[in-house]
Amino acid sequence: MFENYIVVYKFVQDLHFFVTGGDNENELILATVLQGFFDAVGQLLRGSVDKREALENLDLILLCLDEIVDGGIILETDANVIAGKVASNSIDAGAPLSEQTISQALATAREHLARSLLK
Repeated sequence: MFENYIVVYKFVQDLHFFVTGGDNENELILATVLQGFFDAVGQLLRGSVDKREALENLDLILLCLDEIVDGGIILETDANVIAGKVASNSIDAGAPLSEQTISQALATAREHLARSLLK
């Protein structure tokens, strides 16, 4: 507990991963989210989870967060599913980073729009 928030964390080499929730949240669910996030990042970074790799692949890490949580609601905790969705959203590795980010943003916006229209 930290100021009425539940905090679960994981330290790996020079990186610190934190998941927080309200004081009424289930600690096991938060720990599952943290583990799923960490495992998905590990898969996408091919096991090399350190600060340099994380900074170079920050777009993939942020996409992992987007696949896990939407509007404060947990959508997915399975690392294989998360990494698969992020990898399928990535375009050719030879493309410039700015084009990847725009393409991924458009794909995410398209998915959200489709979800809202289907409700």
